[in-house]
Amino acid sequence: PAAALLGWYDRQARVLPWRAAPGQPPPDPYRVWLSEVMLQQTTVAAVQPYFAKFTLAWPTVAALAAADEGEVMAAWAGLGYYARARNLIACARAVAQSGGAFPDTEDGLRQLPGLGAYTAAAVAAIAFGRRAVVVDANVERVVARLYAIAEPLPGARKAIRARADELTPDERSGDFAQAMMDLGATVCTSRAPRCLLCPLAEWCAGRRAGAERYPVKAAKQAKPLRQGRAFWIAQPGQVWLVRRPGKGMLGGMRALPDDGWSARGDGSGQLPLPGNWRSLGTVRHSFTHFDLELQLMLYSPEDWVSLGAEQGEWWAIDRLAEAGLPTLFAKAAALVLAS
Repeated sequence: PAAALLGWYDRQARVLPWRAAPGQPPPDPYRVWLSEVMLQQTTVAAVQPYFAKFTLAWPTVAALAAADEGEVMAAWAGLGYYARARNLIACARAVAQSGGAFPDTEDGLRQLPGLGAYTAAAVAAIAFGRRAVVVDANVERVVARLYAIAEPLPGARKAIRARADELTPDERSGDFAQAMMDLGATVCTSRAPRCLLCPLAEWCAGRRAGAERYPVKAAKQAKPLRQGRAFWIAQPGQVWLVRRPGKGMLGGMRALPDDGWSARGDGSGQLPLPGNWRSLGTVRHSFTHFDLELQLMLYSPEDWVSLGAEQGEWWAIDRLAEAGLPTLFAKAAALVLAS
C-alpha cells in the first residue's frame, strides 16, 4: 500500500506554501513547524493567509523569537485555540536560545514547548526525513477505514497508531505522511469518500463494509452553556481594551473587559465601573468544550478617570481591526458598531 500511495502522491500532491514538491529536499523546518502548529484543529484554507502573514512578518525562527509577544498574539487573532500562539512564541525562543536550529529527531523535538507527539513526529518526518508515525485526524480516518477498525474513538487510537506504524515506510517518510494527509483531505473524506479514485481501494476493508461507518465515534455529549458579560467603555473615537491574563481562555489577547466567565462557570455579572449601563444585546460563541452567551453592556460616560493605565488602554475605534481581538470580542464589537 505504501508504494501505491507514494505513486499517487507524486501525481496528486497538493501544492502548499510550507511544502516541498514530492521527492525534493525537505523544506525549512521553521516553515514545517509553523504550519503544523497552525493546522492543529484548523483547515488548510483558514491557515494559508495566516501562514503568509506570519512568514512575511517573521521569516525565520530567530525573527519570531525576537518579536513582540503582543504583536504575535494580535497576528494570530481569529485563528483560534490561542494557547497555540503562546506556545509558538515559547518554542521559538527556546530554539533561539539553544543555537537557532530545531532538533532533528522526534525525541529532541518533543522537548520543545508545545510540541506534542503529533507535531514532533510531523516535523521529524517532513523536515528531517526521519521515519516517524504521523497520525492526524485525516490519517486516523484513512487507517480506521483501511483496516475497518470498529472500536469507537478515542479508544481505537492505540490500534490506529499501531496500524499506521505498520504502513509507514523507512524511506520517504515525510512524503508518506503528507500523502496520507492529502488522501484524507481530498479522497477519503468524512462524507462521501471518493473510493473509486483511492489508490488504497484494493486493500481497504472499510470500503467493503461501508467506508463512512469508520472511524466509529462515541456519542457526542451536549456542551454546557456559560453566560457572561462584556463591557463597551468608549469615549469619542476610542474604546477601552484590556490585555487578558497570559494563562487561561484567550490568554494574552487584547479584549473588551468582561466579568470573569470561564469554561468552568458563568461570569460574576459585576460591573467594572459605577454609572449608567445598558444592555445592547448578546453574542453567542462556541468553544471546544462549552458554548458562551455573552451579554454586551454599554457604558454611559461618567468615570473614565478611574480607568488606570495599568489595567488597559484606549484604542482608536477606526483601528479596531488592528487590535487583534479574538473572534468572540470581534463579534461583540461588530454588534456595537452596527447599532
